[in-house]
Amino acid sequence: MSLTRQETGTVIERGYALLNPSTFSGFAAGQRGVHLRIIETTDLHLHLMPYDYYADRPSEGIGLANAARIIDAARAEAANTVLFDNGDFLQGTPMGDYVAQESRLSEGELHPVVAAMNALNYDAITLGNHEFNYGLDFLMRTLARAAFPVVSANLVTRLGATPRDDRTLVKPYVLLDRMLSDDKGFDHPIRIGVIGFAPPQVTMWDSQNLAGRLAARDIVETARAWVPEMREAGADIIVALAHTGIGAARHVDGMENAAVPLARTEGIDAILTGHSHLLFPSPVFSALPEVDVATGTIAGKPAVMAGCWGAHIGLIDLLLTRESGVWTVLGTRSEVRALPTDTTGTTPDPRVTDAVSPHHERTLTAIRRPVGEARETLHSYFSHLGVTASLKVVAEAQRNYVQERLRGTVHESLPVLSAVAPYKSGGRGGPQGYTMVPEGPVALRHLADLYPFPNAIAALRLSGEQVIEWLERSAAAFNRIRPGSQETSLRNNDVPGYNFEVIHPLDVVYDLSQPARYDPAGALVDGRARRVVQAWLDGAPLDPDGYYILCTNSYRAGGAGGFAGAETANIVLSDARVTRDILHDHVSRNGGLSAEKRGSLRFKALKGTSAIFETGPEARQFLSDIDTFRPVQRGLNRGGFLRLKVDLSGGV
Repeated sequence: MSLTRQETGTVIERGYALLNPSTFSGFAAGQRGVHLRIIETTDLHLHLMPYDYYADRPSEGIGLANAARIIDAARAEAANTVLFDNGDFLQGTPMGDYVAQESRLSEGELHPVVAAMNALNYDAITLGNHEFNYGLDFLMRTLARAAFPVVSANLVTRLGATPRDDRTLVKPYVLLDRMLSDDKGFDHPIRIGVIGFAPPQVTMWDSQNLAGRLAARDIVETARAWVPEMREAGADIIVALAHTGIGAARHVDGMENAAVPLARTEGIDAILTGHSHLLFPSPVFSALPEVDVATGTIAGKPAVMAGCWGAHIGLIDLLLTRESGVWTVLGTRSEVRALPTDTTGTTPDPRVTDAVSPHHERTLTAIRRPVGEARETLHSYFSHLGVTASLKVVAEAQRNYVQERLRGTVHESLPVLSAVAPYKSGGRGGPQGYTMVPEGPVALRHLADLYPFPNAIAALRLSGEQVIEWLERSAAAFNRIRPGSQETSLRNNDVPGYNFEVIHPLDVVYDLSQPARYDPAGALVDGRARRVVQAWLDGAPLDPDGYYILCTNSYRAGGAGGFAGAETANIVLSDARVTRDILHDHVSRNGGLSAEKRGSLRFKALKGTSAIFETGPEARQFLSDIDTFRPVQRGLNRGGFLRLKVDLSGGV
C-alpha cells in the first residue's frame, strides 16, 4: 500500500471542516474520511515539572506535567492520534544534572523523563544533540526502560558503504500498525512509518563523550536511503521526527538545519521539526523559500515546530481516505498550541508528577545546598552592554583551571584568555530568562544559573588574529547602528546569547556603526568590515602574530557557532571536567564569588545616537549599573521585555 495525494481544490483545508470528516467538502461520492492527528513535543530539556530550578520557584508556563493537559485535550478532539517527541529531552535543568551526575541512574533504574513519557503513552521519540551531554552509556541506560520505540537513522556506531549498511545506535525507523476509525465508526488498518534524525554536528559538539564511538551522516542523504525501504516494508504514511531547524532551501552536505531539503524527500508525508526552540507555523519563517506559514507546510509537506520546555505542543491534522488499500491525503492542517495563560483551578497532570516527584524533591534538596558566598550581585541583564561580572567569575574559574593544567607543558608561558557567553540573556528564554545571583549565600542552583550547561572544559591555542576574529564573530550579536539614529534595536535577535562571547580579561571596544563581519550563523559576509577597534590585554594590544591560550568548552572547541580557530587541530586541552564543577571548586577554594576588575567591553562613542535595548523587567533595580548609557524606560513590549532607550554618545 502507498499514500497518494488527491488533486482537489482543497488540498489544505483548515478549521472545523478538517477536524470533522463528516463536514469536509472535498469527498468524492462514497468516500469515507479518516482524521489522523499527529501531536509533537520537542526540546523539553527535562522541563517536566512547572518549576524554575534556577530561581527556585514555580513557573506555570512550562513543563510536561502542564503540557499533558493540552495533549489530552488534543487527543479528545480527534478519533485517531499519535504522540511523538522530537528530541532534546534529557538535559537542560538541574534535575537532569542531578540524575546524571549525583544519583547516576544505576542499571535498570527508571529515568524521570522516560517514566513521564511512559505514563503519557508516547508512540515514538527521536534523539536530539543534547541527549549526549552526559555520555553515551548514560543515554543508553536511560533508554533501556522506554515503553516506546526510539528512532534515529543518521547516528551510527559503525559506518557502512551506504546508510542502509550502517549499524545505527538505535533503530533507524519503526513501523506502527494502527487501526483508524472513520467518520462512520468503521476501522481501517494503517502502517505508519516513523523515522528520526539528529544534527550531524552532535559528534563534533560532544566529541569528548563520543569520539570513536559514534558517527553521523547527513540528514537528507540518510533519508533518501531509508525512506524507500520503509515503503518497501509497507509504510502507508511516513512521519519524519527531525531534530533539525527550518533553514536554507538549498541542501548542503552535513547541514544542521535541514528541514526544507528533508521535506522535499520523496516519500515523507509529514515532518516534525525542532532544535531551534521556535514555533512553526509562525511569521518568523515567512521569508524563507519553500516555507508556507499560511498553510503550515514546508516544500508542500505539513510541518510543525513546538517551541521548547513543554510550553507548546505541535499538531498536524491529516484528513485521509482509503480505497482499494491505498491511502490518500485530502487535506492537512498544522497548528502550535500554547499552554493556557490562566491556570486558575488547574493542577499539573498527576501521571507526570507522580512519576517525577521523588526526583524533583531530591533535586530541590541538592540545588539548595550551600557552597559559598557571593560578594556582589551577579546578573546578566546588561551583559550585552558590558556589565559582565556574572561572566567574569566563570571566566576566571576556567582560566585558573587551565593555567594549572598547562603548567609544565610547552604552552605554560602563553597568555591565557577565557571565553564565556551569557547563556541566560533573554531572547528565546523569555523575560525571566536571565542569570540572577544575589549578594549573600550561594547554593548549587546559583552555580547552575551562572553556567546552565554540563559542558566540559577545553582550551585552544590561537593566534592573536584568530582571537580578534572570535570577537568579530561575537559582534554579530549587535545590529548596525547608524550615527544619529534613535530607535534601532541594539541586539540582533537572530544571535542567541550563547553565541555572544566575552573574552576575559581583554579590554574590547566595538564600533557598532560598522557592518557585521559575520552573519548570525557565523558565516563571513563582509571581509572588509571591522567592528573590533580595540582588543587589549593588560594595557597592550593583542599581537596578531602572537599566540594565546583561549579557555572555552568542548562544545565550542569542536566548532559550534562557527568561531575562528575552533577546530580539533588547535585543541591543547580537552578535559572531562565539567565547567560547572570547576566553578564549584573555585568558589570553595576562594570562599565565594567576586568578579575581577580587569577586562571590559565598551562601544565607540556615536554622538547624538541612541538605540533600544530590551532586557528582563527585573533589571529596573540595576539601572544604576548602566548610568553611562543614561537609560530611559519605554515600558514593556508585548513579549514582556523591558524596553530601554540607551544613549551611545558616551562611549570610547
